[in-house]
Amino acid sequence: MDVTLLGTGAPAGLPRPDCPCAACAGSAGHRARAATALLVDGTLLVDLTPGPAFAAARAGRSLQGVRQVLLSHPQDGPALEIPAGLPAPVRVPDGQELVLISGHRVRAVALDAPGTGYEITGPDGRRLLYLPPGGSPAGLAPAAVPYDLVLLDVVGRPAALARLRAAKAVGPTTDVVAVHLDHDVPPGPELHRRLAAAGARAEPDGTTLTAGDFRAVPDVPRRTLVLGGARSGKSAEAERRLAAFPGVLYVATGGRRDGDAEWAARVSAHRERRPATWHTAETCDLVPLLADADGPPLLVDCLALWLTDAMDAVDAWSDAAWANGGARELARRTDALVAALRATRRTVVAVSNEVGSGVVPGTPAGRRFRDELGRLNAAVSAECEQALLVVAGNALPLRGDV
Repeated sequence: MDVTLLGTGAPAGLPRPDCPCAACAGSAGHRARAATALLVDGTLLVDLTPGPAFAAARAGRSLQGVRQVLLSHPQDGPALEIPAGLPAPVRVPDGQELVLISGHRVRAVALDAPGTGYEITGPDGRRLLYLPPGGSPAGLAPAAVPYDLVLLDVVGRPAALARLRAAKAVGPTTDVVAVHLDHDVPPGPELHRRLAAAGARAEPDGTTLTAGDFRAVPDVPRRTLVLGGARSGKSAEAERRLAAFPGVLYVATGGRRDGDAEWAARVSAHRERRPATWHTAETCDLVPLLADADGPPLLVDCLALWLTDAMDAVDAWSDAAWANGGARELARRTDALVAALRATRRTVVAVSNEVGSGVVPGTPAGRRFRDELGRLNAAVSAECEQALLVVAGNALPLRGDV
């Protein structure tokens, strides 16, 4: 079953008309994307892009063989252009199945947002799932076999991909392609970097995909370290890297600070932006979590607060305690953490502060913390497949293909 992408952009296209933003400015020429539309085996057209006949011609295809046109989402823009000779577009009611004379079977999938998803089975038995912009399946039952190809709004609705993974509808062999791409993410390398972290990819308009074709997709790294300064966007970057995966355990190492309203507001803001399917553990006891081979992905935020707790436990702020065994005990704790990270079989994204940069704290305790955090970051980074530094919201690769 071949699928030609007549468009891969949001309903308004990319760049958006008259939008002056940087992402739209960078989406001209070969990076432009028409509204998402699929041509399946030359016989089934899903959604309409402006000028569909010209879009098909640019891709080396024709619409003359189309026998069915399906719509997946409400059309809020200008009236749809329906080329002469095409059948009238329809939306299949949720749960119903449509059988085409070509041998394709289409089942309408109910969503948790306005619109309809479509499961399409080709004459060869290959299966694809197409979801409209912002859509995620509602009431998804466990799948017996994963789809060969899934096309969805990975950037705008990563939780939809997480839900499909949880139901085993997306597996290691599923080709996940991002469509409905809007100006939320700069085009080019940054878009592809974010999609790769979710186990997905994007293709330009006019690309033809073959459902079931083997495609070597880089494995999601087991260990990633995300470094950054205060308010650099490091936590948001770490959360984004796991947003398309189900059941993530968010490990908050900051603990509680009774009576501190500003700290409570920070914690609340972090919680509100996490997916509803994630779980939270407030603990600094990381070694047992890393040793749990069957656990879901871990997001540890952050190692600087873990180190603060460890230094509190050994009274490392006291010069006397530090000289009389505190340094050795802290080294033992950090060594145990690094060893557990090295041995873990869980997917882990750890956040830490990048400190120092030539600034010398004015107290021995401050210098001690700076030095120990620098050593901890270096040791953790050495055990990670990927490491990146976030500066002003931009993720800069330090190690691995990030």
